[in-house]
Amino acid sequence: MPLRSKTFIETYQEDLSLFRTIWVKFWMTILLIGIIIFPFMVGRYTLYTINLAGIYIIGAIGLNILTGYTGQISIGHAAFIAIGSYATTILGERAALPFYMIIPLSGVIATFIGVLVGLPCLRLRGLYLAMATMSFGIIVQYILFQWEGLTHGALGMAAPSIMFLGFKVDSDRKFYFLITVIVFLLGFAAKNMMRMKIGRAFVAIRDRDIAADVIGVDLTRYKVMAFGISSFYAGVSGSLFAYYTTHVNPEYFTIFLSVEYLAMIIVGGMGSILGSILGALFIGVVPEWLRIFFGFLNNTFHLSGLVFTQQLKVITYGVLIILFLIFESGGLSAIWQRIKTSFKSWPFTY
Repeated sequence: MPLRSKTFIETYQEDLSLFRTIWVKFWMTILLIGIIIFPFMVGRYTLYTINLAGIYIIGAIGLNILTGYTGQISIGHAAFIAIGSYATTILGERAALPFYMIIPLSGVIATFIGVLVGLPCLRLRGLYLAMATMSFGIIVQYILFQWEGLTHGALGMAAPSIMFLGFKVDSDRKFYFLITVIVFLLGFAAKNMMRMKIGRAFVAIRDRDIAADVIGVDLTRYKVMAFGISSFYAGVSGSLFAYYTTHVNPEYFTIFLSVEYLAMIIVGGMGSILGSILGALFIGVVPEWLRIFFGFLNNTFHLSGLVFTQQLKVITYGVLIILFLIFESGGLSAIWQRIKTSFKSWPFTY
């Protein structure tokens, strides 16, 4: 009986599997153990930053499905985050539903609105689509400010607390495990989705929509589906953001938040689920590094008024986007792939 080689893929099932070798399973186990012990090894502020980055990961995956995989540029992602956040606060305040119903319902509400936005945008592409989605984001923020009977206007709304099996999720460590579970479930679903027929259709539309139409890909169906799926992820991300911050305000969901999410998927890697994770973690941590750096300069050189402002934050994202587009268009995920390839091929270079 011939020996079985694990170098080559022998079946279609192996091609679709996520964990092909024993070594992949081994390192995934190590990663899982590290994720479990992480909140017990770091301080509260670090855990708070990582929790926010975890929430960003969900929204970044959604935007990457729409922009990275399907090629539909969106600068209105913050609007769907806002819809998810306000849906959570309104459902929690007026319907008193449990959190495990509110989170998916917030995603469904954002999906419904995303489909409504996607339908009239079917014939738009490039800068025209970007302008249309940006306009939608501005409209949503205007409604949040003006519809005081529903959203309380500029005062914002207090989000409900999470109760599960008689326990209140009220600490950074408890939220860490909740966010981690949801990130894993949605990330696993997105990874598998992109390896199936729907993901291949998205990529075909991104690469050449006319050719995709010729070979039988329903452009209308899959473009609207991409808007809906992206909006669902954004709605869930917004729901977790509301629960974690305990308060939502229209000022949180400006166009700068949409630029921040664009920076995440460009820096992490367009068309990559891993890139969404790496980009969200990187962009989520960079502002804290810069804030510490500016504080260090202020204390060391006694520079009065030197603070890391919102404007500097946006400038930083712009510089990062430019640098990655010029020097590493594949983002952090491409760098990681090269590192893996180097380890696999060592000591050979071919």
